[in-house]
Amino acid sequence: MLPLKDNVPTRSFPIVTVSLVLINVLVWIFYELPNLEQSVNELAYHPCEVQNACPVVGEDWPLTAVTSMFMHGSWDHLLGNMLFLWIFGNNVEDSMGRVRFIAFYLVGGFAATALQTFVTLSYGSPAEATIPNLGASGAVSAVLGGYLLLLPRASVLTLIFFFLLREIRAIWFLGIWFAFQLWSGSGSLEHPEEGGGVAFFAHIGGFVFGMAAVYLFAGKRRPLRPRY
Repeated sequence: MLPLKDNVPTRSFPIVTVSLVLINVLVWIFYELPNLEQSVNELAYHPCEVQNACPVVGEDWPLTAVTSMFMHGSWDHLLGNMLFLWIFGNNVEDSMGRVRFIAFYLVGGFAATALQTFVTLSYGSPAEATIPNLGASGAVSAVLGGYLLLLPRASVLTLIFFFLLREIRAIWFLGIWFAFQLWSGSGSLEHPEEGGGVAFFAHIGGFVFGMAAVYLFAGKRRPLRPRY
């Protein structure tokens, strides 16, 4: 399922959401594309950094936990994350305000990285701990968790199987998305993907954080109601 737009207006232009999209795109085009392997080794996050056990890359995990949130592994990876961020982030930003939203986004990314690291170091092999973790999806997942509680009755125009357009309630769209992450995450524990894959537990960690913390960051302010 691919979201195309929702039916919730905003009070003002979502400058933080747009800025985050722009930063991610610029990092990909001007820093990663010219030398993807080197940039990933330098600034992507590797779980082994926490234990000072990485054989090749450095051990500066407080830095790479931040920089990895603005890096991606492919055009598809980048565009998918930015589409979700644009559709759902503007309304969460509208509810929280700009400063609180950027804090929520970054802390959500850290929470996502923390859970993925815990799972990898507890249940994965040493080789799996050296696989780079990168992408905005953990932080974006926090945005999705927040949106679910703020706007469960919003409608999301969704492309299903690349040919069917349907409007789906946000509670169903995001509920199905989260259920898929849980199912895929449990499957990845039993049958890990060789050489890495999707960091499903980062998605889970970010989403749960978003649901747990959204009202703390939003306070009493709420987003506008759906148009219909």
